[in-house]
Amino acid sequence: MIEVKNINKSFGRLQVLKDVSLKINTSEIVSIVGQSGAGKTTLLQIMGSLDKADSGEIIIDGTNIAKLNEKELSNFRNQNIGFIFQFHQLLPEFTALENAMMPALIAKKNYNETKKRATELLEFLNLADRLNHKPSELSGGEKQRVAVARALINNPSVIFADEPSGSLDTKNKEELHQLFFNLREKFHQTFVIVTHDKHLASISDRVIEMEDGKIIEQ
Repeated sequence: MIEVKNINKSFGRLQVLKDVSLKINTSEIVSIVGQSGAGKTTLLQIMGSLDKADSGEIIIDGTNIAKLNEKELSNFRNQNIGFIFQFHQLLPEFTALENAMMPALIAKKNYNETKKRATELLEFLNLADRLNHKPSELSGGEKQRVAVARALINNPSVIFADEPSGSLDTKNKEELHQLFFNLREKFHQTFVIVTHDKHLASISDRVIEMEDGKIIEQ
């Protein structure tokens, strides 16, 4: 499903990723762990096409994203990749429903169909009574579930999550972690998650440990 081949990345004189290679299977939930500065987030951003490697290849569902031009890459990202960040990144002026709809509207999908799908996703995420609430009116856990709905709206092949439960309390963390497995069961989603959370790592299908820009254990 995802194949990473010999990825290298430097920022100035600092080499952050050193010849990283890995494979991730369809519908697999994989956690990437390691100390701060190990290269986890940089690897996630390159896999998700938010940053470019200095060398190497990223192949997602048979598409080598390094060979796409900016417009093609933007379209591929919108259609095939979902993102969940530590701090939800919701647009404050829009409702939960509107935030969830945004990637599909950017892709110029039918408005009414998009609204129906976003509503169904938010209802699945137990937010049926929060559709018209703005982020300032939602709890931390609710905001993150809206972010999950937004990530799912275009039915992407893979969801990349960077410390998705890092800003949540224990109860909301556990609910979010269980949600990933429920989504995998319902939508056959693939998840690649950068996390410091030992519980999330322990229940993942596989853990990839990084140190000093290299994978030291899978």
